[in-house]
This record gives sequence, C-alpha cells and structure tokens, in this order.
Amino acid sequence: MLEKTKKVFRIHNTTIRQMLAEALGTFILMVFGLSSVAQVVLGKGNSGQYLSINIAFGIGVTLGVYAAGRISGAHLNAALTITQCILGNISWKTLIAYVIGQFLGSFMAAATVFALYYDAIYIYTNGSFTVTGPTATAMIFSTYPAPNVSLQGAFFTEFTATVMLVLGILVIHDEKNNAATKGAQPMLTGILVLGIGLGMGLNTGYAINPSRDLPPRIFTAIAGWGMAVFTADHCWWWIPVTAPVLGSIFGVFLYKLCIDFHNYPVNETEHEKEQAGMETS
Repeated sequence: MLEKTKKVFRIHNTTIRQMLAEALGTFILMVFGLSSVAQVVLGKGNSGQYLSINIAFGIGVTLGVYAAGRISGAHLNAALTITQCILGNISWKTLIAYVIGQFLGSFMAAATVFALYYDAIYIYTNGSFTVTGPTATAMIFSTYPAPNVSLQGAFFTEFTATVMLVLGILVIHDEKNNAATKGAQPMLTGILVLGIGLGMGLNTGYAINPSRDLPPRIFTAIAGWGMAVFTADHCWWWIPVTAPVLGSIFGVFLYKLCIDFHNYPVNETEHEKEQAGMETS
C-alpha cells in the first residue's frame, strides 16, 4: 500500500513539474513576443518594425524550449499537446496539466507586458482601450486578421502555417530521419517560427498556437478592452483556437505519410546494408 501511495505521489509530482515547466516556457515565449509588439505599436514604428517582432518571437521560442525542454518536452502550444494526446503519446491528465500550464504562463505574460507598458498604452490611447480604430491596442496581446482577409482565408492561413510549424518540428526532432543535435533543436525551432512569421504573417499575424492567442485575449477582455476582443472581425477569436489544432493533426499525418511510415532508424538501414554486402560477397 505504501509503495502504491509513493508511486501515485511521484506521478502527481512529475505532472506538476511538467505543468510548471510549460508555464515558465510559455511565459518566456510570450513576454518576448508581446513586448516586441507593444514596442512597435506604441513606438509608432520608431522603436522596431515587423521584422523585430518576428525575431523576438523566435528568441522567445528558443529560450522557452531551452527552459522547459528537458522536463516537459516544451510543447508551449496547445495544438501540439492535443495532437500528442490524440496520437497516444501522452495521457488526458497530462494534456490537461500541459494546457493549464501553457494558459497560465501566457495569461501571466500578457499581464506582465500590460504592467510594463501601461503608461505608454494609456498615453497612446488617451485612456480608451479599443480593439479597432486609429489607436487600437488589443493587437498587442492577441492576433487579429488584416482588413482585406476573409474568415475563410484567415482560417486557411492559420491552418497552413501550423502545418508548416509541425512539419518543421518533426524534421528537427525525428531521430529516425536526419534530426538535429539535441542542443541545436531549440534554436532551430526558434528559426522555424521566425521563418513562418516572415513568410505567412501578413494575413493573420500567425497565431499558430491557441495558448499564444486565447489567454491574452481573455486578459484583455478583463483588463479594459471588453468583449469586443471576442466579437471583432466577425468573431474571429475561434479561428486561432481551432485552425492550429486541425493544422497540427494534418501536419503529423502528412509527415507520416511522406516520411515516417516508410522510414527506418539509421542503425537499421546500416545493418541492412552490411547484410546485403555479406550476401553479395
């Protein structure tokens, strides 16, 4: 009985550690990312440009993965976590713990950036926090589509960008293929996110992550922007939540179809070559 109790305690302790790791990793990612957006918006383009936002998110992803990678695997993205659960790689309890950690870290990051730039936001908006208009600031914290993009186009953008994210992550981490070395994987993941932002950020701001978009949106609803953050742009908010999940699942399917289903570990292929060589001789 005592051994069983100890085992349950160890499992709970591990889950808590993983949840905290996801929270910290996501917090680091989001503070770098959101503060860069705040600096560009509030500085009216004089303190950074679109490129600086992409670089900051890439740096945030890199450091977040370095921070949480050994403990939780550093998902930092509810779409990735849900996909891993569907594939049977993690349990439902772990899924819940990871998503709670990610949402907590993202929410606290939004609160931190809000506190950091509160004076600048207040002066920029003259005390009126709005989602649209010439002094809109809600986009500092969550994504909103470009005015010329339809909901269908926005959905397809988020779906496709997440497919590319997942394909990139699998390429970087697949040890049966040509995986990067462990120490370089976080940096390459950050570069991957930078590339997605540079190539697919125009339409929607490349949320590609429900944990990046929804918790800050909830924060802005509480902090003074109101429910307009959910109703703006034809209730756009649900697209950065659902499209990344579907894109993540499709990305895994596509990688398995094209690479994983007919790929073998390097040591197995080398062994087959040796066997073939012996048979030939």
